[in-house]
Parts: sequence; C-alpha cells; structure tokens
Amino acid sequence: MARKGLSMRKVREILRLRWGLGLSVHKVAKSCKVSPSTVLEYERRAQAAGVSWPLPEGMDDAELEKTLGSGSPAPADRRALPDLAYLLEEMRKPHVTLMLLWMEYKAAHPEGYQYTQFWRYYQEGKKQLEVALRQEHRAGEKLFSDYSGDTLRLTDQRTGEAREVPIFVAVLGASNYTYAEAAPNMTLPHWIGAHIRALEYFGGAPQIIVPDNTRTAVIKPDRYEPDLNPAFADMAAHYGTVIIPARVRKPRDKAKAEAAVLIVERWILAALRNRTFFSLSEMNTAIRELLERLNARLCRALNASRRELFERLDRPALKPLPAQRYEFLEWKSATVGIDYHISVDKHCYSVPYQLVGQQVDARLSASTVEVLHRNRRVASHLRSSRVGGFTTCAEHMPKSHQRYLEWTPSRIVRWAEQTGPQTATLVARILAAKPHPEMGYRSCLGLIRLGKQYSAPRLEAACARALHINALSYRNVKSILQHRLEQLAPPSRQLSLALPEHANLRGRDYYQN
Repeated sequence: MARKGLSMRKVREILRLRWGLGLSVHKVAKSCKVSPSTVLEYERRAQAAGVSWPLPEGMDDAELEKTLGSGSPAPADRRALPDLAYLLEEMRKPHVTLMLLWMEYKAAHPEGYQYTQFWRYYQEGKKQLEVALRQEHRAGEKLFSDYSGDTLRLTDQRTGEAREVPIFVAVLGASNYTYAEAAPNMTLPHWIGAHIRALEYFGGAPQIIVPDNTRTAVIKPDRYEPDLNPAFADMAAHYGTVIIPARVRKPRDKAKAEAAVLIVERWILAALRNRTFFSLSEMNTAIRELLERLNARLCRALNASRRELFERLDRPALKPLPAQRYEFLEWKSATVGIDYHISVDKHCYSVPYQLVGQQVDARLSASTVEVLHRNRRVASHLRSSRVGGFTTCAEHMPKSHQRYLEWTPSRIVRWAEQTGPQTATLVARILAAKPHPEMGYRSCLGLIRLGKQYSAPRLEAACARALHINALSYRNVKSILQHRLEQLAPPSRQLSLALPEHANLRGRDYYQN
C-alpha cells in the first residue's frame, strides 16, 4: 500500500538543491530529512516527465504534483489488493463481518495482507465515499422517510390558483433505493398512505422505519420512549416492522433521508420547476418517470446504480408484504357515558353497559367503528355520518337500569320536578322522543349542569320558552340562557302581516280567476 507523498514544497527543495546547487544525494537527503532513495526517486520522476530546473514559470503545486505523480515511492508489493467495492457491498449484508471477509481474502490469496493492513485499507476506502454513505446499514434493515423542504405547485384549472404540494421521500439504507411522491397535504392519512405505497414500490418491508420526529408520527417526543401515533404504529405492526423515530435535533439519525431529499430536489423537483400541473396524478406520473431515471443512474463511488444495489442487497432481505393492504385506521379515546354510549364525530355508538365510566379506545376505518377496552374489542358498528344520531346494539343494553345504573329516567324526571313543571315537561318530552329513553340521558344531564350554572327560575323560564317554540334539546335551552331570551315575551305562533294597499298589488281574487 502506498505511503503518504511528500509535500510539493519539499519536492521543489529537493530539485533546487540537487540540480540548482549541485549537492550530492546524501547532502540533499540530510537537508530535507528524507531518505536518499526518495531523493533519487523524485529526481527520476522529474527526468522522466521532462522537468528541469528552474521549473517552468507559472507551474503551481497542483500542476507539479500531477506531472510527477502523487504518493511517495513504495517498495514493490506484488500482493493482491482487496476489491474495495466488493468489501463495501458485502459489509451491508446481514451478519457479514470484516473478519469474515479477511478470512475469505486470505483463503484466496495466502500471501496477501494481514488483518491490520486489511482493516486499514477498508477504512481508508470508506473515507473516499460521500458523507451520506459513510454509515454502514445492513440490507433490509432500515427505511428512512421524510418530507422534502422544497415543494411543487398544483394549479386549479378552473380558478388558476396555485398551491404548494409537499413531496414525500423514502430511502432504503443499504442500497439508497429511493421513492418519492407528491401528497395532498401532510396529515396523518396521507402520511400513512405514502408509507404504504413506498413499501409496495419496494416490494417488501424493512425491519425498522426511521421517520422524522414530526407530530404526525410522534405524539410525544422522548429520547428513550417516544409516544408514537397509534395509527402509525398499527400500520407498522400490520407490515411486521417497527417505528424508531429520529431524535429531535439529531440530523445524523436521518442522514440517509436528508441526503435522499437533497437528491430528489436536485434531480426531480428542479427538473419539474417550470412545469404546470393541474392534478396530483399528473404530477406523480412525472415524478415517477424521473424517479426511475434516478434509481438507474450509476453511482460512481460504488460503481453500480441504486437499482442494481437494491436487487443485490435490499430486495432479498426485505420481509414479504401481507396479502391484504393496510386500511387506514384512526384512533380516538372516549369515556363511556351513563347511557353506555360513546360519541365519535358527533354520533353515538353503544358499548356494553358494564363499561359505564370506563376509558375506551375507538378504532375508526372508513366503514366501521371498533371499540376496544384494554386492547380487547368490546363493540363493533357500521360507521354513520348522521350528526346527533345513535347506533345502539340490543346486546349492550342492561336488563334493569334500576339494578345496575344510578341514573334512571324516573330520577331525572324527579329532579326536573324540583326545578319546575316546565323543566319536568321538557325532560319527559326529550326522553319520550328517543327510541330508547336512555338515549335522552345526555340532553337531560346537560340540563342538570345548566341548573348548577344558572338559577332555577331562569332555567324554568328557558324550558318554558323551548317548549313554546318546540326546541326540545339541551343546546337550544343553553342558547336561550346565554342570550337571556327567557326574559323576553314568548313569540306569537301566528304571524300577522298587514300588507299596504298599492295599485300594483293584484290581490287574492286575481289568482282565483
């Protein structure tokens, strides 16, 4: 292996003393603190290159080094050098160690380098790569994901208004095989959907997904135990992988993603900067075309394209995808009310009445609502978009509310009678209007809370006004109290409008004829 070369300043001094002053080789070697063989070697190089003293005017150190050749002379070494590209590629494969590669090298070349020189050769070779490639990533181990800092513009064809569209980027650690797409926005459904399409593009799932520490992926950042978004973690469990977010303000944790984002910005977004897109599908089609070119480009440092490295390294090591694609599920927490229902998007769904007052988790898909208590499913309903409606399963209803529940329709009515007859009438009509009286508990409990906030006379007057205008709900009574409408005279049920006499008014007789 070649030793480090002399500085060009010392080479100039050797040539000056040897040819300019005519000193002997040993005197020049002693003056410059080099060996006589080094003096003779650089003298030989200069003669072979046709260089004389004084040096040509304007020749700088870079030109002199190029003319004479870099590196100091090394003893002739006929031992076979290891294949650096092969070493770098093999070290990315699972369970492969440098000691194993050295043993294979020695088996093929018994007179080859010992392990120390072999290790030094490998380490020096790694330094020749760009910074993003210095980390060693095992094949199929990690997938890095992030949004690009730069965006593309999507134009509304009808109004001509343009808006910024974020670009999602994912890259595999070992091969740098890259995926990119334009997303409508950076909300959770599109974040998860982009990961799903990236895994399908790669044809497999890695062992670990390393996202940026964004609020979409991590609800509560922590150095050791970050609180992941339940939907994102559920998606990872479906594909048999785990989520390990990059630490906050630790860019080295996601160096691969940073480098991939920069490459996508240079080779894809910059190429599309002057194009006008009217639909997201059109934009993603253009991105996909340039993405295929990017993955097919030759990486000079590794003498292979990203696609070639992917086929050799990552593809065989990725986990197979499940038969069914992951369906996005949204998670929400809720407390079971005394009517054994939980409210999800302003619609109420029943759960077993034994869970009244308990904390449960609702797992929402586009078509279903699943309720889980301590990670055990206790209810499942078809999802409804009817605001204010109830979806009740008969099996969830108690046989006797007097036995299991403290609050009953009779108790609510008795409380209302203490406030006044108008309040009692309103409560009774609210309970009677529901298919099951328990469904009216929430409105009645709301009235109870209003009784604690406002005086009993005001609540009684507000209930009287609500009955008069047939506004039988908690929200209407609350609005009446907030705007002090109970102090106004009750509105007349019949509106009498006296029309002025005018020559242009045709009158009732005209239309009868």
